[in-house]
Amino acid sequence: MIYGLDIGGTKIEIAVFDAQFVLAERWRVQTPTTDYDEFLDTVHAQVALADAKFAAKAPLGIALPGVVAAEGLVISSNVACLNQQRVGVDLTTLLQRPVAIGNDCRLFVLSEALLGAGRGFSRVFGVILGTGAGGGLCVDGEIYQGRHQLAGELGHQSIAARVLMQYQLPLYRCGCGLEGCAETYISGTGLARLYSHFSQQDHSTYDWLQALRRAEPVAQHCFACYLDALGAALAAQVLAYDPDVLVIGGGLSDIDEIFQALPAAIGRHLFSGVTVPPVRRAEYGAASGERGAAILGARLAG
Repeated sequence: MIYGLDIGGTKIEIAVFDAQFVLAERWRVQTPTTDYDEFLDTVHAQVALADAKFAAKAPLGIALPGVVAAEGLVISSNVACLNQQRVGVDLTTLLQRPVAIGNDCRLFVLSEALLGAGRGFSRVFGVILGTGAGGGLCVDGEIYQGRHQLAGELGHQSIAARVLMQYQLPLYRCGCGLEGCAETYISGTGLARLYSHFSQQDHSTYDWLQALRRAEPVAQHCFACYLDALGAALAAQVLAYDPDVLVIGGGLSDIDEIFQALPAAIGRHLFSGVTVPPVRRAEYGAASGERGAAILGARLAG
């Protein structure tokens, strides 16, 4: 058996897979976000539970939000207690087995490239559009990381200046400390922020979608702006990495209006002669992070 854990801002998803990465069981618990020792104890308890259930001491991998630097230090995570901690080292000691850790978006792409919607393609760029926005690149079944493990980090690239000017958008401050990060516009939170900006009232993404389906002009204008911003962000990845396929996951990928409009939205930001690669929905959806974590854990264990 192999364990894959997906650490989120509110929950920890624990998944148990067989050697072919077929899911055997999954459950979730609340994420401790402010106390690092409590976080370690929670993971320890859940791994011990899995060991007891399956009479195994299985290898594991962990997908978490934030950048996992080359030396194992976690930075810029929305789970506050993980920042500046060497989570992999500490859990390896606590659990007495190798523990692989990686960025949740990059492990999402690994899962989809090997077993999901990116199967059969050499260069797979994956994007998660949920509460936040992030991405990653797999080349021939391996995560392309870069010197600081940042390759594919589209959420913290700057929003296109033309989009800001055309729609007269403010610069939003990102949780990473910068202003104007793409994530603050193209994530689910960003979409709600845009609709609130245009309507001059506080709204959720659900509010926007219902208004769009009623053909309300403000919601339609917001949609045009959102697609322009998202199309520009994804076109930048096409130009930077020239992927064979784009795999889109996260809650916003389930909205047909967004998903079906993506190829045209990307194409508007590519120069003549450059074609949009196939755009596919993630095959494993929200489960891709934990499956990718399990793959990484199995590789580390040999």
